[in-house]
Amino acid sequence: MVASCNRTAVHSKTREASSTSVEFVRSQENQMADYDYDGDTEAIEEVLGIVVPILFGVIVVVGLLGNALVVIVVLCNRQMRSTTNILIINLAVADLLFIVFCVPFTAWDYTLSYWPFGDAWCRIVQYLVIVCACASIYTLVLMSVDRFLAVVYPVRSMSIRTQANAFRCILLTWIIIFVACVPVLVCHGVVIVDGLHSFCTFRVDAGYNIAAFYVSLCMIAFVVPLALIFALYALMLNRLWLGVPPGGRVSAESTRAKRRVTRLVIVIVLVFAVCWCPVHVVLVLKSVGLYGERMDAPRIVVQIASQVLAYTNSCVNPFLYAFLSDSFRKGFSKVFFCCRSASARIFSACDVLRASSRAPDNVNRN
Repeated sequence: MVASCNRTAVHSKTREASSTSVEFVRSQENQMADYDYDGDTEAIEEVLGIVVPILFGVIVVVGLLGNALVVIVVLCNRQMRSTTNILIINLAVADLLFIVFCVPFTAWDYTLSYWPFGDAWCRIVQYLVIVCACASIYTLVLMSVDRFLAVVYPVRSMSIRTQANAFRCILLTWIIIFVACVPVLVCHGVVIVDGLHSFCTFRVDAGYNIAAFYVSLCMIAFVVPLALIFALYALMLNRLWLGVPPGGRVSAESTRAKRRVTRLVIVIVLVFAVCWCPVHVVLVLKSVGLYGERMDAPRIVVQIASQVLAYTNSCVNPFLYAFLSDSFRKGFSKVFFCCRSASARIFSACDVLRASSRAPDNVNRN
């Protein structure tokens, strides 16, 4: 979640004094200056300077198209506008914003050794990336609460699980996150090293404690929400698989539908946890000085891999919907069919125009 998109320790001798960038998977500038680098650093830099931007480019394209498709499918299909799907739209929007505000700047950071966008934009980018990352995990909390109410209190929760209440919860969540993340604007900024390189990073030089920041972030934006989610699902699954929900019996089809939706949400949560756990571990270990004295090839690869894995989460959810949800699969198919039909009509119209443009010439020749 932290807004940093680290290029850590991957740069050659001229860049050794700094190795952080837009701060998602990065550590502080001063700490990195103390690392030793082995002889493979320059070779690793050359490879990562090519491979990582390509990977990020794929994530951007797939993430933008996939999440936009999710939003279109739900908005264009009135039957899919359930509380769960409204929350899925919010998750897709958070992923879209994360892709827009983090991944391109990370790719830039791997390619060049300076930040050209100014101090104000540096702070805004860091702020928005953390906001969007927090919005994703707390949207999963809302989805888990929605599933809990639907499964454990199917009758009594009908008056609570409405579209209006879903929108209210989403709005309140965003407002709280926007306010809670304001300190990010203060403790980030552009740092100039040796008068040659500038980086958008956590301002350790201004006296801010990076260990406290990353440990707090890990707890607030990962450990605590996941603990809430797992507690809700433990209670929910006990009721879903072993007992009859309070308020009377429900139909077998309704139970099966609830199980399908619950399974989808569980998979989304597990994938999120798997994707984000490594990067949080790396960030915390680096911030407290336990990541190692030497930034050798294995540590660099682990750090970059954890970052790429975290970013991949922003584009993987549409594939989960396609595999695990019949309604989304049908919605995706309908959109693709409409696109093919529209393309066919456009090509047909072009053929007609070309044919009509040739007709006068043929008449004149005759």
